[in-house]
Amino acid sequence: MDRLCHRKHPLVLQFNCERHACKVCQLTQRRGFVYGCSPCELAIHIDCASPLPVIEHKSHQHPFTLFWRQIPFICDACGTEGHHVAYICWTCSIMIHKKCISLPRIIQHAFHVHRVFHTYFIRKEYFESLNCLWCHEVVDTELGSYFCADCNVIFHVNCVFKKQEWYCIVSQENEEDKSLDIPVNSITKVLETNDNGEATVIEHCKHKHYLMLSDNIREHGDKCCDGCFLFISPKFYHCSRCNFFLHKSCVELPKMKLFSKHNICGETEFFSVSKPFILTSDCMFSCELCEYLSNGFSYKCNECGSQICLRCLDLFLQDAVKIPGHKHPLLFYYDYEEQCCACGRDIIRAFCCKDCNFHICNLCVIRPTRVRHKCDEHLLILTYDKINDFVKYHYCDICEKERDPKLWFYHCKTCDTSAHVDCVLGKYSFIRLGSTYNEGNHQHPLTFVKKIHYYPECVECENQQSVVGTKNCGFSFTIRQCMVVVNGYYFLIMCLNNVMFLSLNSKYMRKKLI
Repeated sequence: MDRLCHRKHPLVLQFNCERHACKVCQLTQRRGFVYGCSPCELAIHIDCASPLPVIEHKSHQHPFTLFWRQIPFICDACGTEGHHVAYICWTCSIMIHKKCISLPRIIQHAFHVHRVFHTYFIRKEYFESLNCLWCHEVVDTELGSYFCADCNVIFHVNCVFKKQEWYCIVSQENEEDKSLDIPVNSITKVLETNDNGEATVIEHCKHKHYLMLSDNIREHGDKCCDGCFLFISPKFYHCSRCNFFLHKSCVELPKMKLFSKHNICGETEFFSVSKPFILTSDCMFSCELCEYLSNGFSYKCNECGSQICLRCLDLFLQDAVKIPGHKHPLLFYYDYEEQCCACGRDIIRAFCCKDCNFHICNLCVIRPTRVRHKCDEHLLILTYDKINDFVKYHYCDICEKERDPKLWFYHCKTCDTSAHVDCVLGKYSFIRLGSTYNEGNHQHPLTFVKKIHYYPECVECENQQSVVGTKNCGFSFTIRQCMVVVNGYYFLIMCLNNVMFLSLNSKYMRKKLI
């Protein structure tokens, strides 16, 4: 057959034994017949050889007309190259691939909380940055892309469809549904304000007393925020009646946030739509992203029970992350197999610097920059470079094992104390001591305490060494010595009423918390 797309030789129906890609759609079939030209090593699928002369689709208000091309063209819908078969909208003066005629108008993507809309061009004044949120390369705004005008977020068309499990198509009947986009303030009442309009005395939904605004770091600089467990910084709210502190940013968090991607029971959920996460507190949880146990603030999915700590939530809602240990912003890459420059672990996705060969895992991005540990009377500072070149100094002062000087560590300049990050933080750095926890199978509240000498053993573990329990509580569990060491102390969950203990490592607690 003779075709306008290939005028040198006639196209012959033949078996595609060489598995040439179709010159029109660029796809390769495993086997089957095609129209081909052996001298030119050209193949065209049978369906592609006879395209429809006119196509109408609900995604565009005008019909598209077939236009045969002898030379390649750039598709105005997706910004990539096309061959031979193009479709033109004469009214809008756009030329696109056949497959791009049916591009969905609205996409909900896991990388962004809002919907992104397909457009054939964007006015540049809409954007501060023109980099694709997936690949972080520049997007040509004169060609097609998906964008969110509210947040200045943009995707290449091919990038937004890169992983099928990370996006969903918004149906036409749900295009105008924005009911979940309305934030609900967690400040229930403002009692006093200053001259700048800032709320100085408030009622908050997660605390029973009034909270007062302060910037007195000298007096309270060693306190941690009860929401995220990081040291407080100006400005912050505190309770004058109890030892309760919150960053100003943590106080202003909404009661509900939309979060796009999360796991259920270790299995990756097929993405459907952004789900509402509810602000919760006063409970033990294991963060789905960093896996730290905590009893601070979290956002919880009511559908599956997954919970995300404030540190991780803030991290994954940022387009670019800035950390003190690196001068350039870090961008998240989904497919990136390397070793973390901070901890040395193997990673399959990372926060990377486009300007230099620097990449770290999500755990290292959220490391606290200042921590307190019993090994030193001063605060330990997260340190990114080696302090000296003497091998004898490259040891951890907590575990007394060798330390890799290329990796991050905590250090006190005054005392010259250095320690592994994991030795300082341990597993339970984000649990507030003295707080209570209501366990469903026990009638009294459990209090988190540090173990001192002569405390009894865990009441629940499997190894039969001793038994602790009371008639009033009805607890009589076989136990073993499995108390967890935290900063040199044993960590327990304790019922003060009847001296009932559970270790955080026990199988019973793991089932309840995770």
